[in-house]
Amino acid sequence: MIDRDDISESKLLSRLREEDSGRHDRFAMVFSKMKERLRRIVKFRLDYRLAGRVSDSDVIQDCYLRAADRLDQYLNNPEFPLFVWLRLQVQQQVADVHRKHLMAEKRDARKEITLNAVLNHGASGQTSMALAAHLVGQLTSASRLIERGEEIAALETSLNEMNEIDREVIALRHFEELSSSETADVLGIEPAAASKRYVRALKRLKEIMAKHGFSRKH
Repeated sequence: MIDRDDISESKLLSRLREEDSGRHDRFAMVFSKMKERLRRIVKFRLDYRLAGRVSDSDVIQDCYLRAADRLDQYLNNPEFPLFVWLRLQVQQQVADVHRKHLMAEKRDARKEITLNAVLNHGASGQTSMALAAHLVGQLTSASRLIERGEEIAALETSLNEMNEIDREVIALRHFEELSSSETADVLGIEPAAASKRYVRALKRLKEIMAKHGFSRKH
């Protein structure tokens, strides 16, 4: 059995490398302990227009299967901490969901532009829209998000004026609730730099929100 809270990263990976009948159960337990954090990432990154059509639980389950299939490859060369690697699997699974469901919805300019951003620029293209949808979502019900698509689009345009890394720092720290160290691992920068960029980016975000009439403090 593995208690993720009481084991170092190196020991955790060593336990997962052990080839025995309990290996699958060990990985399942580790994934289960991280599942709610991963679910929060799915809810943030999943396109708001898929609400009610795509279950975050289904995405998480598919992510688990994806990660299980790739576990040996990761363990042979773990370039990132396990959680950061699992987050990458979530990001790739969400991208697959977007390709599958949004391809059929390119019916107007707004949807086409957004989808092209997601497909051509990956997480970078999705970040602004995810931020905009969640900022608007904090002031309205989930059922009204699609109705406020124009407001989301306008806010998204302004967010795109931010530095790409600063925008992603906000997404990772504020909405995905990653630590400074995890954020640094994702972005490939030093933790101190990630912390400084977070403070600076929050200031810029407040300016953008004020311009669009949002008064909620962050």
